[in-house]
Amino acid sequence: MPEVNKLKVVIIGGVALGAGAAAKVRRMDETAEIVIIEKGPHVSFANCGLPYYLGGVIPDRNDLLLHTPESLKARFEIDVRTRQEVIAIDRTRKVVSVRNIVTGDIYEETYHKLVLALGAKPLIPPFPGLHLPGIFSVRNVPDVDAIKQFITLYQAKRVVMIGAGFIGLEMAENLRALGLRVTLIEKATQVLPPFDEEMTSRVVDELKRMGITTVLGDGVSSFTGDDRARSVILESGKEVQADVFILGLGVRPDVQLAKDAGLALGVTGALKVNDMMQTSDPDIYAGGDMAEVKYMIDGKMHWIALAGSANKQARIIGMNVCGMHVKFRGALGTSIVRVGAVNIGMTGMTERAAKAAGIPYFVSYNTAGHHASYYPGAHDITIKLIVEQSTGRLIGGEVVGREGVDKRVDVLATAIFGRMTVEDLADLDLAYAPPVSSAKDPVIMAGMAAEHVYDGTVELLNEWPTDPLQFQIVDVRRPDETAKGMLPHAINIPLDELRTRIAELDPQKPTILYCRSGQRSYFAHQILKGHGFTQVQNMSGGYVVAKYLEQAKVNRVAISVR
Repeated sequence: MPEVNKLKVVIIGGVALGAGAAAKVRRMDETAEIVIIEKGPHVSFANCGLPYYLGGVIPDRNDLLLHTPESLKARFEIDVRTRQEVIAIDRTRKVVSVRNIVTGDIYEETYHKLVLALGAKPLIPPFPGLHLPGIFSVRNVPDVDAIKQFITLYQAKRVVMIGAGFIGLEMAENLRALGLRVTLIEKATQVLPPFDEEMTSRVVDELKRMGITTVLGDGVSSFTGDDRARSVILESGKEVQADVFILGLGVRPDVQLAKDAGLALGVTGALKVNDMMQTSDPDIYAGGDMAEVKYMIDGKMHWIALAGSANKQARIIGMNVCGMHVKFRGALGTSIVRVGAVNIGMTGMTERAAKAAGIPYFVSYNTAGHHASYYPGAHDITIKLIVEQSTGRLIGGEVVGREGVDKRVDVLATAIFGRMTVEDLADLDLAYAPPVSSAKDPVIMAGMAAEHVYDGTVELLNEWPTDPLQFQIVDVRRPDETAKGMLPHAINIPLDELRTRIAELDPQKPTILYCRSGQRSYFAHQILKGHGFTQVQNMSGGYVVAKYLEQAKVNRVAISVR
């Protein structure tokens, strides 16, 4: 056993959570003995930067190595052992069995406190032909090294990226930047399945602009080839030929070691921990991608594999290992990804998740420039808010645009964390200068629009009617705008002419109003209500969001036909 009066902490896994927890333990206790056991060749590497190393945006692989065993030893007096794997945990004796991957030797290491930081494993179904050379997954630096070497060795020109989640899109973009012809395959009917479908339409358009072929609603059946993989056969029977195939089908928590040690798993299949990040054994802590966490919206346990949560948990584990009682308050799943010139981010619940959870909610869209419209270079940002019907509390938000998306997602995440309502959102005091924002920031505008729905001022339309002929549909944009396109069966009465042309409309007939973003049609909504119209709906998010919804519907129809 280790010295009784000297804390000994063994950490299994040395990337984000493991290295972070080790560093925090050292800052809390200068005398503690700290051992990191890492199966791979590297510790504390930036796995989120792997696609950008592949694409050459990060030219030097050493830039991904935030620390080495030597630097952790020098700065934090941590004993780092790479290429060594813990193969068993004896909780009664407080001992782990370790196998040296290079020599095959097995030895035992004692501990007072144990930290599990094994992360997640790539999800790789047993597809026929998976053994063929030229099929890769991406989890660490050697994986990307192998892909780069294969591309060079075989002078690859075509690549298939399987999976259109965060890593899949980042990989596809960077492979395209290398000059490769990229086909992106996703079994779901949309890219970025965690998002609501219509919000991803702009990402699909950007992929097309970049020259990336996207196949949606079609999964992998098998791989075929000879000396190496030559094609992938999809579930539809379609064959896609390529020189390189990369799997980005997501990850699953790496819990086998913990399970073998008798530690309890949670409802999600990830490791069960309490709010101090302790497992069912109070001397064993865990976090990051291998543990489930409390979801701040509903208080239930979710599995959220994101770097931000892992880094916060590392700090908390380090403090609690040293005798403190700090609680992890939970996560919202706040995330963002850049695809070409488009950024898309989310926090909290999507509409799909709220519906599945049975939470009464309403949705509000708003499109506005990311900074003052009169300052050159303003780009559209579309914000979707998911709001609890009974309280007006914000429970989710999604944002898509070219610039300023991260800022707005972070504000929404902060609002949800603080359990703010849409009324609170409308009252926020945010920074303003013409080059960076507007006097009414897009988040504030989104809050105001949602507030009007909550207080009953406006009835929003969030989905195009199946029978539009039952409505009078009025486009209140200028003629120069409508010349570029109108929604089906709409008539054009510009907002500034509405009062003088109001006789052209039937006050007894249900009316749908829309403009480009939803603001002018809101003004029109109030005019018609003031003139006795009783059945008036405003198209939430305007023409911009209507086209997003239409594109999502077109994609679904195309997939169903195929």
